[in-house]
Amino acid sequence: MPNLIVLNLAFRQVEVPIGHSVFQALQAAGLDWMHACGTKGRCTTCRLIVTAGLENFGPLTINEMRYRDNGRLKENERLLCQATLHGDAAGRVPQQTMLPHLHYVETDDSRP
Repeated sequence: MPNLIVLNLAFRQVEVPIGHSVFQALQAAGLDWMHACGTKGRCTTCRLIVTAGLENFGPLTINEMRYRDNGRLKENERLLCQATLHGDAAGRVPQQTMLPHLHYVETDDSRP
């Protein structure tokens, strides 16, 4: 089963079942993650800055392409409510969407 490592959440590792969104796996693991639109792909608050394994994410969804086309989703970012994972990856929560009750750590993104 693929794993996602969230670097700035103390290198928290989450298993992502094939066919499930990464966000579903985060919720199943009991990890809070920003999602203003209720995981409908209508905002960008659930995004992850991918630092390793970008090629292991499934294809961009229509919603992700729309945000990419209008400059609201960078090449190295994915919406976790939309994205699937078929191999290991690592990333970090952007500062803009950090939740106040979680403890984030400074990371060296070169260490997945």
